[in-house]
Amino acid sequence: MNWKGKNVLITGISGFAGSYLAEELVRREANVFGLIRRRSDGTRAKNLVDRGITGNVNLLEGELTDITSLADALDKSQPEFIFHLAAQSFVPRSFESSMETQLINGMGTANLLDAVRIKDHDAKIVFAGSSEEYGLVISSQKQYQIVKEEYGTIFPEPEIIPELPIKETNPLRPMSPYAVSKVYGDYLMRNYYHSYGLETVVSRAFNHEGAGRGLMFVTSVITNQIMKLKFKEVDKIVIGNINAFRDWSHVRDIVNGYIILAERGRGGEVYNQGSLRTNSVLSYILLGLEEAGWNIEKIETLDGEKMIKEPTELDQSEVFGIKFEKTKIDQMILDGDLEYSINDEGIKVETDKGKILIEFDPERFRPAEVPILLSDTMKIQNIGAEIEKSLRDILNDQLNYFLKKENRI
Repeated sequence: MNWKGKNVLITGISGFAGSYLAEELVRREANVFGLIRRRSDGTRAKNLVDRGITGNVNLLEGELTDITSLADALDKSQPEFIFHLAAQSFVPRSFESSMETQLINGMGTANLLDAVRIKDHDAKIVFAGSSEEYGLVISSQKQYQIVKEEYGTIFPEPEIIPELPIKETNPLRPMSPYAVSKVYGDYLMRNYYHSYGLETVVSRAFNHEGAGRGLMFVTSVITNQIMKLKFKEVDKIVIGNINAFRDWSHVRDIVNGYIILAERGRGGEVYNQGSLRTNSVLSYILLGLEEAGWNIEKIETLDGEKMIKEPTELDQSEVFGIKFEKTKIDQMILDGDLEYSINDEGIKVETDKGKILIEFDPERFRPAEVPILLSDTMKIQNIGAEIEKSLRDILNDQLNYFLKKENRI
């Protein structure tokens, strides 16, 4: 499809993914409008500055919680396509400020849909749902028994184990207020399709990362600390749960997926977006250290137990019916042969340049954790989406971003 001259409205344009999406649509010569909150200091949004597009997009002030401002934005932009990316998207904050998250993500989405309905616009709407909607995914009988004991009940009960890779038809078991708010928005989109005829498409994107990812998100927490370690600004890495597995994509792959959904996604449908691989937080740290210049020889817990030589050795074996690149550590955790707990307190990483301490911080552990995410993306691939970037591509983009001292905090 030729995007030249097409009117596009992006909510959340100043956010991480929103700014990359705007950059790509500007490159394709679309007329890009972006909903942005008023900034009291009058400064320009850093993500838009980083993308170099502040002079190429039309910024409209508005709030998702104010339907009048949304109606004004629709009048001014006359969009043929709306990408609804705006959200309170930081999971830990949603535990602390649940009502704020529900208001912005839930009622904000309802306001946008109702504004489109009342104004009788026929724009196609792509909604940024989340893999967090799937939440508690059962990966093995052992994990099932553990979570059954921990939570008492699992609803809905798994029909098959493992429930991986995650298809669009997987049960939704959201494990955070953020995830619940995204389930609400997801269902709203489909309800407005069926009830009012709005052309809505839902993307459930798995974790997407890259240069400029917010400093509160785990991949930036890791890569920021690695570069600080490189410049001797810190003497250790502090992190929470390193056993968690995530399906990490490059933000540019996800952005291209959003555009594919706008072009070819079927109204009323849901599409996963992801990388068809899953890696542990620990592997993200270790591979990040390698990309930053350390050669890792072995790791061990502080008491000298759980010692693993060559932990980043690559493994291409099949897991959950998919072959993908992972580390020896990933394979051991997935096989149930290795697990780290708060009681371990940390890990010593032995490298060619000396030892590095990874310290576990109990405050960084979530009240309810999602143990593993691994996407089945065949549905969106069947309409043209592609996975082009590797995990190391993501790491290098993030590490290079933090080479600038002003980006490290």
